[in-house]
Amino acid sequence: MNVTLFLGCNIPVRVKQYELSVRAIMGRLGFELNDLREFNCCGYPLRNSDFEAFLLSSAKNLALAEKEGQTMMVLCKCCYGSLKKADHIMKNDSSIKSRINTQLAKEGLEYHGKLSIKHLLTVLHQDVGLSEIEKKITKTLKDLNIATHYGCHALRPSDITEFDNPQAPIIFDELVQITGATSINWKSRLDCCGAPIFGINDDLAMDLTEKKLTSGKEAGADYLCVACPYCQLQFDTVQDIMIRKRPQVKQLSSILYPQLLGLAMGIDPDDLGLKMNKLDITSIVDFLE
Repeated sequence: MNVTLFLGCNIPVRVKQYELSVRAIMGRLGFELNDLREFNCCGYPLRNSDFEAFLLSSAKNLALAEKEGQTMMVLCKCCYGSLKKADHIMKNDSSIKSRINTQLAKEGLEYHGKLSIKHLLTVLHQDVGLSEIEKKITKTLKDLNIATHYGCHALRPSDITEFDNPQAPIIFDELVQITGATSINWKSRLDCCGAPIFGINDDLAMDLTEKKLTSGKEAGADYLCVACPYCQLQFDTVQDIMIRKRPQVKQLSSILYPQLLGLAMGIDPDDLGLKMNKLDITSIVDFLE
């Protein structure tokens, strides 16, 4: 299967290990990833300040991907939510669609609304399937308790994102469990990580993060697991800051899902960028059998 890969802005610069591990696992699964240099920002930072500029930015990416005739696979859940929102608006408001396409026409582009937009986890769970992924697994992560963090932008609004049940999602848990790890039930699993307000109200952002760390530790988690660069930055880079500023913080390191799956596939930890995380997660290999 070929997919057009949308990396967004943060991953290539700040969470390179996410891209590395995705390319590694998707290669093992027989995917060819189509990269478009013309992609720009998804528009997320503009969404609450200039809505039409957000739509134009997002729609340009949609139009570029639509021309490729492939599924658009998105790694960032903020990008995913933004692109799905723009797609929904363009499909349901003809006047906005006309205005945006008039602007896109200046670059020889037009969005028709025929693009399939999916997050990485959806591609793995639905398009590849658990049974097919299991065929590629060569090692088991035994006795490992994982706290899955779903993130906000993929789950809500559910009628637009079409990702999973926002009240009782299961996709991420099932993907974790095929690695041999246990996806635990924990109280704060669907709460915000705090990333959206970091840089605006750092104390509140860290309070939200600390609440999640405490909840995960109390439930017996060995690691958090995420599939979004913003969440990873909050649980990795910001948690690293918190450990130094807040001695009471209960450390709970975060691993990206493709890193976790890659280990179970027998991929070298260096090829998954394990050492690129701020908080050391290299000891996770001790759980491999």
